[in-house]
Amino acid sequence: MSLSGPGDTGKAQPPPALFPAPESDTPTPGRRRGGAPQNRSSQEGSVQNGPPQTDDAGRQLVFFGADAAEPTVADLAGLLAGPGEVVRMGGTARLSVQVDAAWRVHVLVAELASRGLAASWEPTEGARHAVRTSYTRVLKPLAAAWLHGTTKRPPAAFHLTGRRLRLWLAVAGTPEPPDCFLLRLGADDKECWEPIGVALASAGLAGTLLGPGEGGPAYRIAGRRRLARLAELVGGAPSAAPADAWPTRP
Repeated sequence: MSLSGPGDTGKAQPPPALFPAPESDTPTPGRRRGGAPQNRSSQEGSVQNGPPQTDDAGRQLVFFGADAAEPTVADLAGLLAGPGEVVRMGGTARLSVQVDAAWRVHVLVAELASRGLAASWEPTEGARHAVRTSYTRVLKPLAAAWLHGTTKRPPAAFHLTGRRLRLWLAVAGTPEPPDCFLLRLGADDKECWEPIGVALASAGLAGTLLGPGEGGPAYRIAGRRRLARLAELVGGAPSAAPADAWPTRP
């Protein structure tokens, strides 16, 4: 999926100013002005080294939860579980995804930066925003695992960790009151839909596949128990996310 447009220089532009920029948008040494907020707390996905931590209620963090591991490039498979795309060029690859809200741009750029990947973004049709990395060798293994020719397909051993789910939720998760959450899929990625559903079920998040005619493609995660499980896995809401856009623990 090409996200380039006329006059695109490949340089990062400030995220769309649809809401006041978080405090962490303040430029710091060695950081681009106008960049999205960097991860600075457990809410932004950063973690501390050491033994398993507990939250404010004294509960031990989920072993495969977003707070239980350091961010890695392999986590970006969570974007590909959703509507993200990866393309190859020579010995490099580029990751891209379209999102429907400015807060998602802020969160995604920060998540990419925490993994050493710079990103650029631009507005697209329908009040959406395209976010993409540069071509880099760092993403070559991810592309090799997911691309069969030009077709995106999960590798045989694909599974969903908390950090992968967090990224998927950040770019394509939508609450559906009172007790449902939609995790949107790539519209042209039909070969991915079924194995992604298997991975969700293995993570304790068995969902219902909604087709394009039912408001999808997306998986609907329904019920308080599964939403609590989702909330445990993805961790606290990013500071840029609206209060009602992220699952919460009961």
